[in-house]
Amino acid sequence: MTTYRNIHGRSIKAVSTDPTAEVTEGEIWYNTNSETFKSVFNLKAWSSGGNLITKRRYLAGAGTQTAALAFGGADTTALANTEEYNGSGFSNGGALNTARQALAGAGTQTAALAFGGSPFRNETEEYDGSSWVEQNNLNTGRQQLAGAGTQTATLAFGGLSSGPTVSNDTEEYNGTSWTASNNMGTARRDLAGAGTQTAGLAFGGFITAPTNATEEYNGTSWTTGGSLGTSRYRLSGFGTQDAGLACGGSPTPISNLTKTELYNGSTWSETSDLSTARRDMGAAGTQPAGVAFGGAATAITSITEEWNNSVNIFVGGAWATGNAANTARNNPGSGGSAAAGIAISGSVNSTEFYNGDTFVAGPNVNTHAEQHFSTGTQGACVKAGGSGGNQTEEWNGEAWSNVPGGLNNYPRNAGGSAGTLTASVMFGGNNPPGPVNAVSHTEEYNGTSFSEVNNMTTARFGMNGGMGGAAQTAAIAIGGFTPPVTNAVEEYDGTNWSNGGSLLIAAQKPGLGGTQTAIMVAGNELPAVTSFCQVYDGTSFTSAPALNAVQSSGSSAGTSTDMWFALGGNGTANVTTNQEFTGGSSGLNVKTLTQS
Repeated sequence: MTTYRNIHGRSIKAVSTDPTAEVTEGEIWYNTNSETFKSVFNLKAWSSGGNLITKRRYLAGAGTQTAALAFGGADTTALANTEEYNGSGFSNGGALNTARQALAGAGTQTAALAFGGSPFRNETEEYDGSSWVEQNNLNTGRQQLAGAGTQTATLAFGGLSSGPTVSNDTEEYNGTSWTASNNMGTARRDLAGAGTQTAGLAFGGFITAPTNATEEYNGTSWTTGGSLGTSRYRLSGFGTQDAGLACGGSPTPISNLTKTELYNGSTWSETSDLSTARRDMGAAGTQPAGVAFGGAATAITSITEEWNNSVNIFVGGAWATGNAANTARNNPGSGGSAAAGIAISGSVNSTEFYNGDTFVAGPNVNTHAEQHFSTGTQGACVKAGGSGGNQTEEWNGEAWSNVPGGLNNYPRNAGGSAGTLTASVMFGGNNPPGPVNAVSHTEEYNGTSFSEVNNMTTARFGMNGGMGGAAQTAAIAIGGFTPPVTNAVEEYDGTNWSNGGSLLIAAQKPGLGGTQTAIMVAGNELPAVTSFCQVYDGTSFTSAPALNAVQSSGSSAGTSTDMWFALGGNGTANVTTNQEFTGGSSGLNVKTLTQS
């Protein structure tokens, strides 16, 4: 009788808890607590990633899931923007010398190649991880082409050349120049590619109609491969000749824009769909781990999704709409944590408490104050200054009480703050009269009185009124209005301010959650209320999943991976909206085996 040991060379282990790592697909164990046999199975699925900084379509990609490159494309006009993805979010890279869309790419994040583009371009550029350098041109200028390979061994094929003519031209790049090779069997544009210069894959595209044709290149010539299950063009892809992936594309119905297929070297098979229907994306990676970004369906998007074919379940970080607050308001203060937060006054007098699920109305503050300074915990916080006067109030978990004295540098409002009731710091702000008079004043509060300390380097206002998390000796000033809206970041060590990494997009009155070395910056007020989010690691910013709805000027608290952002405005009206962020996670795809 055949046994598990005979097949796999080992017996079934008995364990009291399921393993969390280093398990291969099909490995079986017996859980003594649940008295069941269990195993892990590969899961093929897309999950959310950090959004592009600049939304666009018709862009190109290169690299891997954890080191990808997005470049070119278009929103309303052709773009030269380059962005680098680290497996979590995007940061800005060096711009292309020639802005263009409908181009192709190949290589890695630190050694990429960009070639072709609209209108019928032949320009070729190499990227070294920081900047692009022009190289020898394609022999045939074209757009809507595909590419594969490395920076020094690239394959370019298909596209639309001047005329316009749908092309079957194939060219090889050796790191210096392009040479013509044998043509594809089927001329087409808006196709996708994968693989290497000596083992390339071309699939989909448009001839006189969308096609499902697949061709394989062996370094010399093309041969017919297995057909896609769904004919489509303006699709994206990545992988190798015998392990490719095709995703998105046209035409309608919109369901075709989510379709994902896997290639095994001979046939395509459908697998889990994209979460967001779209076409004209950039993409990079391998069949086990890839990434797709940007594109368009009904609108141009910055959405990023990660593909994983693994024994692990990957859940991307994402915002969800939580239970709303009770009273709409603008410019409130805040404090606390993700599970125990407080929203303080603002354009109304009331206070609200958040328990991680619902908001409960609390008592009014003694002095109404919009755009005040506030910080602390749900049970012990301080509110100072603002547009309602220079009254300082303390909350002890039961009642608000007035404290003699106030900010030394008053009037001012719309500054930033951090710390606790008895050890806080308040900085910046707007000092009337006049609509704009940014200041750099910094003051520390000890639970009794304020003392002046070293000023910020950059005078500004329009920072978040309080966030909970950052400390008096490790505070951070994010963006604000100088004027204009700034991307400047400063860090406070309890004595001095120093410059930190710049925001990807300048922000005023965002939601904040975290500490000086790990902070989420959500939304923005000017020049328009947005949903863009970015995360700081103490050195630099990367993009993060966007808010579900545009929002700014509200209350927020928590960490960079677990926070809430409520109230404020959406550019039209004050809202009670509450949005909650949960960071990404992964774990083994454990299944209980049924016994027959």
